[in-house]
Amino acid sequence: MEKLNMADIVGKPYGTHLHYAVEGTPVTVGVGNLLSKAGYSLMLSTDTAGLVWERLVKLGAVPMGANCWEHLRIIKGRPAPGKELTDEFNVLEAGLWDTISLTKGCYIGQETVARLITYQGVKQHLWGLIFNGPVDQESIIFSDGEKVGKVTSCSSKPENGEYLGLGYIKKKAGGLGLKFQVAEVSGTVRSVPFVRQTL
Repeated sequence: MEKLNMADIVGKPYGTHLHYAVEGTPVTVGVGNLLSKAGYSLMLSTDTAGLVWERLVKLGAVPMGANCWEHLRIIKGRPAPGKELTDEFNVLEAGLWDTISLTKGCYIGQETVARLITYQGVKQHLWGLIFNGPVDQESIIFSDGEKVGKVTSCSSKPENGEYLGLGYIKKKAGGLGLKFQVAEVSGTVRSVPFVRQTL
């Protein structure tokens, strides 16, 4: 950050954002990123992003491809649109408790969220999954012969012989440590740092 003349943002609290220019391009920098509170997020026009990218690489930043990003997202348990975030699942099932307010005035979906909390309507939770082989997104998860959930994401390459994934598991089926099957593949439910289970 110092090499980019952005040293004044270092040490600021998570969520702080300041405005700068890199190679003449306006850039808003926020403390934290999509996977953790550590690091920084840069927000800028896609038209000039290439110039900023080149500057960052020249200063020693190490580029990460889409596959690596997807793998890290799954490790952390960050829900993604079109996978864990669809009309099929709600914000509480996705474990995104820190993204909603239970005390704020009117907002879209507030009544639905309030009903889910009041009547303990959360019937499934997003969990991390460990597989002993690759599985397809949207595969059905079984435990003791019963359908208990659905795979929403799976890493494309093994890590220490195991594939990591994310999926929704019915609350009544269990949670952390639950053993399951996806077709011929065995697995275990694991916790992930990004998701907060409650209710």
